[in-house]
Amino acid sequence: MTEGTGIRAGDLPDDLTAAEAGMWQAFRNGSGYDLSSGDAIVDDPHGGHPWGPERTVRARIVCWLLLDGPPALAGRVSALKLAGVRITGTLDLAGGQVTPYLELSGCRFDEEVRLPEARFTTVRLVDCSVPRLEAARVHTEGDLHLPRCRFQNGVRLTDAHIGTDLLLNQAIVYRDRSGRSIAADGMTVGQDLQAELLESHGELSLRGAKVGVSLSLRGAKLANPYARLALNAPQLTVGRTLYLTPAGVGSPLLSGTTPARGTRIQRFECRGGVRLDDGRFGDAVDLERARFTFTDDQELSLRRVQTPELRFLGDRPERGKVVLSGARIVNLVDRASSWPDEGNLHMGGFTYENLVPQGPFPLTRRLDWVSAATAEYAPEPYERLAAVLRAAGEDEDAREVLLAKQRRRRETLPLAGKLWGHVQDWTVAYGYRPGRAAVWMTVLWAAGTLAFAHAYHPPTNPGGHPAWSPALFTLDLLLPVIDLGQAGQWQLRGGWQWLAAVMVLLGWILATTVAAGATRLLRRS
Repeated sequence: MTEGTGIRAGDLPDDLTAAEAGMWQAFRNGSGYDLSSGDAIVDDPHGGHPWGPERTVRARIVCWLLLDGPPALAGRVSALKLAGVRITGTLDLAGGQVTPYLELSGCRFDEEVRLPEARFTTVRLVDCSVPRLEAARVHTEGDLHLPRCRFQNGVRLTDAHIGTDLLLNQAIVYRDRSGRSIAADGMTVGQDLQAELLESHGELSLRGAKVGVSLSLRGAKLANPYARLALNAPQLTVGRTLYLTPAGVGSPLLSGTTPARGTRIQRFECRGGVRLDDGRFGDAVDLERARFTFTDDQELSLRRVQTPELRFLGDRPERGKVVLSGARIVNLVDRASSWPDEGNLHMGGFTYENLVPQGPFPLTRRLDWVSAATAEYAPEPYERLAAVLRAAGEDEDAREVLLAKQRRRRETLPLAGKLWGHVQDWTVAYGYRPGRAAVWMTVLWAAGTLAFAHAYHPPTNPGGHPAWSPALFTLDLLLPVIDLGQAGQWQLRGGWQWLAAVMVLLGWILATTVAAGATRLLRRS
């Protein structure tokens, strides 16, 4: 009998070890093949306890089964389900078409797993020790599960296509020679990408990746002390929500949900820069209780991000920057204590339609928030905030914001402009408090009336003049446009003439500032 004929008939090849023969028969039966000893310490695939030949199979035989294995027994479906097995050699399925179901649990690989351009139905590696997973352009019709696995030299999923879900929950991934822990640029995931409680030591790269539903990094710990970025995901597209939030610890039922009160939780923590530039998120970007640790040259970059809701509710970064330049948000849900200090926030071109503060966020703090984002004066953040407040019916607060904008602008003007700005501020608050003009006018009118009541005022035309009225005379001086027929009818000399000139000047200043304020009000409306 030739070797090929024997395989097609289901006969065992002659050179199989006892462990491999058992795996061969289990494959034909579609049943699990468990070589665990029952001792948790010995069976730990990540531990140092040696596994002997009694639980060792060759990678070549595994590939043989998956690519060209024997037929299933009558009434069964062939599948490779291994537990507690050591696999020696390189598991190389590059470019292969793998039809059988594949599930490896608690297994230990001596060398890397190579799956580039291979096609699978569903692949599950659970709690396995893998030196490296090389799976660029891999294609699965169903899930790719890698929970609780440890990868000593990184994972490559560049341009991979995952039909349904990608699971990396509780996986531990160390960087490869290029400094990346997980390289998944251009990857497509049909439904959810769950990487909850993930530990990433290196750069997690998701440039241009697409996730059909949600991307969950709840409770993940990302660290990259070797380079600037711990999460590099520009042009990331997520159908619904990106979660950088806490995860419940100790219960698998908590996966994908918000932990209940009293549950022991683990926050999302990132030690290194985060780049989400040009991302598109269908529902929200959620940073609830997220903790970022940056160096001075690192940042949380959300440039040109578009999402209906940004939940900026994490801890304030002590160092580094938060950049929202060009981002477009509908609802900004934030907390006053979450934003960085002055000079570390950049919001040029940042647009939002609604503010939904969580906890106290008084207007003075909101103005500090705008000021922190504008090391140099820029009108846009003030005008955006005022427009949002006005749309919410907070007209008084909107006027305060625009007044703060004028005061900030005054700091950039030359000396003459600063002086004129102070005059406008003291008199009518740049037109945003027009009631002040009436107060000043009343004060000046009363003071002038009392003063001119004691003035020597011979008439200009002794033959015909109106009756002397200090009140009307003062009012005629203060109103620069209206003529009450008093100012030109009397001759004042000495100090009284100078006082009249001052009244005229003050009247023009009040009129000019009121006109400037009215112009701004009309321009805004």
